[in-house]
Amino acid sequence: MPYIGKSPVGGGFHKLDALTASATATYALTLGSAAYFPETANQLLVSLNGVIQAPQDSFTVSGSNLVFDSALTSSDSIDFVVALGDVLGVGSVTDGAVTTAKIGNNAVTDAKLASGAVTEAKLASGAVTAAKMPTGAVLQVQQSIGSTSAQNISSTTFAGIGLSVNITPRDANSKFLVQAAMDIDVDANEQTFFTVFRDSTDLGSTNGLVNAWNGTNRMIVPVTVLVLDAPSTASQITYEIKSKIAPAISGAASRLNSQGTKIIMTVSEIAG
Repeated sequence: MPYIGKSPVGGGFHKLDALTASATATYALTLGSAAYFPETANQLLVSLNGVIQAPQDSFTVSGSNLVFDSALTSSDSIDFVVALGDVLGVGSVTDGAVTTAKIGNNAVTDAKLASGAVTEAKLASGAVTAAKMPTGAVLQVQQSIGSTSAQNISSTTFAGIGLSVNITPRDANSKFLVQAAMDIDVDANEQTFFTVFRDSTDLGSTNGLVNAWNGTNRMIVPVTVLVLDAPSTASQITYEIKSKIAPAISGAASRLNSQGTKIIMTVSEIAG
């Protein structure tokens, strides 16, 4: 907005009190008889014997003193000393004065942040959302540990084995890595199938994701179930491990955890 009349001038511009030369290099600077403290010699315009002096080369400042590079004599004349503006002092910034619009793009970098400066307590609730996480970032992990008691697998259709995880997606575009590990005691000529259900949906084929087969003697078979799912929902999901056996052959059977080991299921949400 234009001003009516002379525009205001920022800063202070002062002709300091007169100085009388003598056999010394140091002179006290005053303004209105009060000590004057320049911030730097570059702030002063000094005329000696009709010649403008070069700051830092011909004179320096020390506190409120003007110090020439060599002592003067009473025959010298300090014509004038002018202070060309005061150094601006910035006070405390009012709370809320520095807004997003006042910060340049990419102005706040990792190098300007102290280690550990951005803590959970300094983040607004919900400030870091799943949508702001890079693709592939792990958003959450849920785990279930099943019973260590041995249990027979006898159903010829997929049935639960007591291993499931309920998880609510942080983002509808997330993917879910479902993993499970267990031991199965399989009789000779027996097949045991494992699969993952998302609610009522079988994520494996008709015969599941893993086939534990034993064509010789009874043996312990380690089983690992692994599937990556993209449900496209933000509603709670239940993932469950289910198993079945092939139609019994000569009384063959399968037993889960016959050695009393743990069965573990882990579901990880991954940003999509």
